[in-house]
Amino acid sequence: MVKVLLDVDRNHESTTVTIQCREIDDSIKQVLDFLENRKTDFIIGKNGDQQHILKPEEVYYFQSERDTVLAATPAGIFKVKEKLYELDQTLPKDRFIRISKSVVANLFEISHFEPSFNGTLCVHFKSGAKEYASRHYVSNIRSILKMNRRDKK
Repeated sequence: MVKVLLDVDRNHESTTVTIQCREIDDSIKQVLDFLENRKTDFIIGKNGDQQHILKPEEVYYFQSERDTVLAATPAGIFKVKEKLYELDQTLPKDRFIRISKSVVANLFEISHFEPSFNGTLCVHFKSGAKEYASRHYVSNIRSILKMNRRDKK
């Protein structure tokens, strides 16, 4: 049974969240992800000299090329200051997924998957773009999308 205690008092200097549990299960992880991910309301993307406010839910995917991270959006490609691993850690886990060493994709912008060579997946986006999910990430993608629904015997 989960018990929720809320203490609202104007004398508190800051907000503190304490979770007491026997073990960390999926529901606790979801709460932690929610609390940690609240800070990513928007990302600043640069295109030439212009800076744009990008809503994460409008980004198709983030891709790293050498030392640069790019955000692919309906309005174009924007350079962002965050590193790919930072985006992977801070973006909502129920919306964004790492599909390769260089790409973090928005699950809601993926149209379909296609098996590719050597156990990789070709990821097709609604925008028409495509990226390849490396073998290392395929099992995680499948578990998140519940593609393996059959009981293993």
